[in-house]
This record gives sequence, C-alpha cells and structure tokens, in this order.
Amino acid sequence: MITRKRLATGACALLVALTAALLPASASADAPPAQESPKVELVLDVSGSMRAKDIDGKSRMSAAKQAFNEVLDAVPEEVRLGIRTLGADYPGNDRKRGCKDTRQLYPVGPLDRTEAKTAVATLAPTGWTPIGPALLGAADDLGKDGATKRIVLITDGEDTCDVDPCQIARKIAAEGIHLVIDTLGLVPDAKTRQQLTCIAEATGGTYTSVHRTEDLSRRVRQLVDRAADPVVTPVATEGTRQCADAPQLKPGLYTDRETFGEHRWYKVDLLPGQELRASVSISSDRAVNDDYGVLLRAVTQHGREITRGSEAGDGRTDVISTGLRYPKAETDDADEDGDGKPAAETVCLQVSNSFSAPPSVKTTPGMPIELTVDVVDGPASASDVASFGLGRGWWLLGALVLAGFLAGLIWGWLSRWRFAVWRTH
Repeated sequence: MITRKRLATGACALLVALTAALLPASASADAPPAQESPKVELVLDVSGSMRAKDIDGKSRMSAAKQAFNEVLDAVPEEVRLGIRTLGADYPGNDRKRGCKDTRQLYPVGPLDRTEAKTAVATLAPTGWTPIGPALLGAADDLGKDGATKRIVLITDGEDTCDVDPCQIARKIAAEGIHLVIDTLGLVPDAKTRQQLTCIAEATGGTYTSVHRTEDLSRRVRQLVDRAADPVVTPVATEGTRQCADAPQLKPGLYTDRETFGEHRWYKVDLLPGQELRASVSISSDRAVNDDYGVLLRAVTQHGREITRGSEAGDGRTDVISTGLRYPKAETDDADEDGDGKPAAETVCLQVSNSFSAPPSVKTTPGMPIELTVDVVDGPASASDVASFGLGRGWWLLGALVLAGFLAGLIWGWLSRWRFAVWRTH
C-alpha cells in the first residue's frame, strides 16, 4: 500500500514538472507592469417620463432594469463599476430641488452583482431630469486617478434644468482625467438626440438611439467591455467622396457621419506579410425605413475590388455592422522601394449604406459611423489562420494534451503493475 502511494505521488509530481516545463520561461519576467483597473459608472434616468410604455410593450423603466440585470451579469472582473441615478427621489414641482436630485446608488468598485441588482430593483420613475448635475456627480465618483474612466448615460429626455449638460461635458473633457461619456437615448426626439450627441462628442464618446430592450442591453455591455480595452478612444475623421483624397488611417477606432445612401472613402497602408482587419458599424439614430444595409469594400487605388463585407437589416435593430479581412502576401525583392524596404500597398476602404427615411426625417447631420482598423502579421499560409482560432493559446492546449497522454501512460503502467502484484500474491 505504501509503495503504491509513493508511486502515485511520484507520478503526479512528474506531471506537474512536465507541464511547468512547457510554460514559457519568461512569462513572469516579461509581464507588463500592473495597470489600474478601469472604472465605469452607469447613470440612469429615473425621471417621471420613464413610465412611458413604448419599448417592447413595457415601460422604459422596466426595459432599463432588465438591461441592467443582463449587463451586471456580464461585467468583466477587472472593471470597477458604479451606478448613479438622476430624478429618482424628488417628485415635487420645485425646480431648484428637482435639479439637485441625483445620487450614487452603488459605489464604484468591485462588483457585488446581487447587491447591485437589488439596488436597481428598488427604483421607480419619480422626478426631474438633471443630466448636468448627474454628470458632475459621476465624474466625482470616478475620481482623478490614472485609471481609464467611462460614464454611460441612459436617458429618455433632455435636461430639464438651467445648466447646459453639453457645456459640463466639455468642462469634464478639459480636465484631462481620461474620462469618456457615452450616451443612449431611449425613444429620443430631435432635441434629446441633439443634446446627447453633443455630450458624447465633447468627450470622444458615442451616442446611440435605442428603441428595444435587446439593443439597450447589448450596447451597454459593449461599452462596459470597451472600458477594459486599453485602446478604445475613438478618433474623429472625415471620409471623402473618392479614394485619391481620402484620409490616411492607422490602426485604431474612428468615428464619422454618413448621410443616407452615401459612399465614404478612407485609406490604409499595408506591407507584404501583413493582414488588414476592418469593421464598420452604423447607428440609425433617427426613424428610418425598414430594409437597409451596410457595405465595406477593400479596393486597390486603380479601382479593383479586393474583398468586401456586407450586412442587411430589417428594422429590428438600431445598429448594423460588417467587417472584412485582407492578408497581403509576401513579395520578392523586386517589389522593394528605393530604401530596400518592402513597398506598402495603399488599400482604399469604402463605406456605403442603403438607409432611407420618410420625407419628414432630416438627413443632416449624417448617421454616426464607427470604423475599426487593425493591421496584424498575416498567417504564414492559408491554413494557418490565427493558429486554428486559438491565437497564442496553442501552447497551453499542447501542454494539456501532452500531460493527458503522459497521465494515461503512467496510469496504465501502474494498473499493470498492480495486476502483476495481485497475481503474484
């Protein structure tokens, strides 16, 4: 019995040693210095107008609560999240008191999902819409440390107080505290859309019009996830009508605006052996006709299409997205420039849409676009695409397979040894 225990212990120790030996030796030495965890504060409008029942047949408040529950379940562990309300406590007609009605419902920090959900469940539509004071309070909640910070404002109306929230957003941006404000309008009218767009653009954030619970939940999750991404601040750009004078884009996230049925062009340089990955999202921030689409094309400077991505919609979502990938093959020395370096190819990206709207809907400004551009090392061959989808995790899978194989061999040997001992005795 003692001999068998020693053999089993030795086998386990051997497996641990073999697995550890397969891990990269410099993993800990090359690890980047720890960064401060990102912070997000969700700011929810709880004013009286949130009683309106025009989102999937239920009230705006019910839709917001359902979306919050789904978002809280999906918050990344590294994100410190808080919740602030506006218009949740004072039901009276005194504007002075109503414009101070904002408070932190859940403190910014590690998330206790049960506690946060319980706090949200107690909310009921009550008072005014003090967006400006709520943004100032949220900025104070997030602090001024070196962490990336994001405010996600969900409201169904414009500010009802005397302070212009757009000016407050500009003031927050001028403080340089790495804070971005994203806004979501629930069934917004033209004035609400204009104000929320101004708030978002003042800090490099995004505005989204929301008419469905599913879209609200998905968009808030995207924004919370984006807070955990170190390179997420969008850069404003302006596409052109032809590729020749289009803006030159580097890897990053860009914003632009495009009117109905418009084509916009951008340029990206790509070296041999690199792969271009691009995606575009267009938000229908106003009433549009059903049946629409978005097209993203990669084209040479001579007009030859390289590849394309497209997606169609039928009015069931407020955001439509598509993307493409273009790996540029390695070339021989004949394609090098005068400096002996490989010559870059200029790829023209065309973004088009087939949106239309009733005559009463304004076409300007154009609908918001988010364009993502990434340039990575291309696969060594057509079959080597991101290591079969595993990325850099292939070595861990290999370690686990080898460890399982060795465990099977050792266990089989131990079983045969025990059987031989049993027959001997």
